[in-house]
Amino acid sequence: MSAPEPTAELGGAPLIDSHCHLQALESDERERAMDRARERGVSGFLVPALHLGEAEDVLEFCHRNPDTWCALGTHPHEASQWQEGDRERLRALLSDPKAVAVGECGLDFFYDHAPRQRQIEVMREQWSLAIELDLPVVVHNRESNEAMLAQLLQPEHEGLQADFHSFAGGLELGRELIELGFYLGFTGMITFKRADNVRQVIPEVPHDRMLVETDTPYLAPVPYRGKTNQPAYVVEIASRLAVECGESLADLAQRTSENFFALFTKAQGDSSA
Repeated sequence: MSAPEPTAELGGAPLIDSHCHLQALESDERERAMDRARERGVSGFLVPALHLGEAEDVLEFCHRNPDTWCALGTHPHEASQWQEGDRERLRALLSDPKAVAVGECGLDFFYDHAPRQRQIEVMREQWSLAIELDLPVVVHNRESNEAMLAQLLQPEHEGLQADFHSFAGGLELGRELIELGFYLGFTGMITFKRADNVRQVIPEVPHDRMLVETDTPYLAPVPYRGKTNQPAYVVEIASRLAVECGESLADLAQRTSENFFALFTKAQGDSSA
């Protein structure tokens, strides 16, 4: 597949896909997908691990690509895999300069692939480590708003830095998260016809708390909906987000990239980038 034409010019501004599961693609397709994105002006990628078993492979991939970083942790779907000693194992993995966040971690009460209490326990372990190491977390939250907010308000989680990726939690939760100082990541859902619950949050988000992502290979934006998502399509997502924010694509790209490095400060200091 040839690289799609951008819907608008980036004007030389950087644009970062702040959440793309490139490890889910076949290795040869992974490289092609990144090249297509770079041809469109995408200048950075963050790859979140789903479990510790893939962490070393994700790190190796990031070291081969100067414009790529990762989050390491255990997804709520995989919470039952978390075992004694994994906190220290994760701590060691996070010492790598390419590991700029903890995650993807959180709660998913839609699929319930792991018991809910276990999801909460594993999320709390990872949040505690992130606070200790002064790293942000990349948070997954689906159909779990009440439980998520209850955990966020626990005093031991004061100081947590977080990207609530692929935000779809609705206006009420969005306002709570904004009040707590967290970042919200927007995906191709903002282009979906029936995603008013996501779009209505956008005007509420401070300019310095917004991120843009594809969540590759999921949630491809219009006009690619139903196809395998890829980082190149972050241009379409950013274009729609710029329209919703009433600004140019170049300005939106610039500020969301600045937001990325403000949150994932370890990426900014990565000498290999």
